[in-house]
Amino acid sequence: MTIASRRQNAVAPVPSRRSASVLVGFAAVLLSAASTVPSPIYPVYQREWQFDDSTVTVVFGVYCVSVLASMLLFGSLSDLTGRRPAILLAIGTVSAATVLFLFAQGLPWLIAARAVQGFGGGIGASALAAALLELAPPGARWRGVLSGSVTPIIGIGAGALGSGLLVEYGPSPTRLPYAILLGLLAASGVCVALVPETAPCGSGSLCRRFRLAPRRIHVPSSARRAFTVLSSTIVAVWAVGGLYMALGPSVAAVVLGSSSRALGGTVIAVLAGSAAAAQVACHRMPARPQLSAGAAAQLTGLVGVLTSLAAGSRSAFLLGTVVLGFGWGCSNMASFRLASALAPPERLGELVAATNIVAYLGTVVPTVAAGFATTQIGLLGATGVLIVGVGSLVLVSLAGLRYLPVPAR
Repeated sequence: MTIASRRQNAVAPVPSRRSASVLVGFAAVLLSAASTVPSPIYPVYQREWQFDDSTVTVVFGVYCVSVLASMLLFGSLSDLTGRRPAILLAIGTVSAATVLFLFAQGLPWLIAARAVQGFGGGIGASALAAALLELAPPGARWRGVLSGSVTPIIGIGAGALGSGLLVEYGPSPTRLPYAILLGLLAASGVCVALVPETAPCGSGSLCRRFRLAPRRIHVPSSARRAFTVLSSTIVAVWAVGGLYMALGPSVAAVVLGSSSRALGGTVIAVLAGSAAAAQVACHRMPARPQLSAGAAAQLTGLVGVLTSLAAGSRSAFLLGTVVLGFGWGCSNMASFRLASALAPPERLGELVAATNIVAYLGTVVPTVAAGFATTQIGLLGATGVLIVGVGSLVLVSLAGLRYLPVPAR
């Protein structure tokens, strides 16, 4: 199976590097936002179609597995066909998923939509990150790295917040958020079509042909102990993200004692907003101190959220979420920076693939397990057990700091 891209001969206005970066950044935010638009709508679906919290986590798990499979199969697509065709393919795929959400008539529709959406998100992730890096000003590569790291988190928060507000205050809560998202995706596609190609293959002859094959996954034997330590950090970070995106609205409704459907989106936005702020504030820190700061913030936030579950404290829940988000942002950035130092440049793609597997398994397995645990020990009990488990992983990562490399800043 092959996909080939060709140069476009049509004359079109070419945006400046800065404008192109903004347009690609908008696409990155939008594709990430699409992943959290359904989150505040889950309680509505649960009432209409009569399914429990464990089913919500399964639907979310389908999305994560689909993203992972797509990244493993199509992670190198944009290197061979160009950034722009890969991003447009991702936008088109996520748009198709949005249509499925828009006309969903039951749980099978949600599962299918999530699977298609994850597939599109996986295609776009590496292409968007690479394009933002290549569009960074000469001599300021760090801006591209920071943009690639922050834009998805901004999208997570924006999608959840916007959807929550529309569900609470707009008409047709299961339709309007997707209709607006579909229009924004269409606009983003038009904008990306105007962006100049940045991939090396776009500056010479035709881009090479793409052959569908799984990415090689390999961790060098000399790096396996350090990678194991980093894996505990990555799982701890993304287990929290998965919990908030799948069960966060339900947990917030119980702890905060509110029936507002905007609340769930707001809580996810608070977590993501704090994480984005942390990455902007801490991106110049050396990676190991950044990881330590992130772990300390995570532990503090986890204690705050756990206290809120036991005591029903609204302030502890909100403050804990802010601190937890800050730790999430710092730890996530630091762990990926440290992981990139574990392999030589020619093997970096293989290590990144292994890191992505850990991240998405860390998202889906604990979240789905917590969802099924809700049927036995209740929503708050299952959330508390997951929080204790995440805290244990953070402590493991702190204990293993001495095994980690000291990469160049």
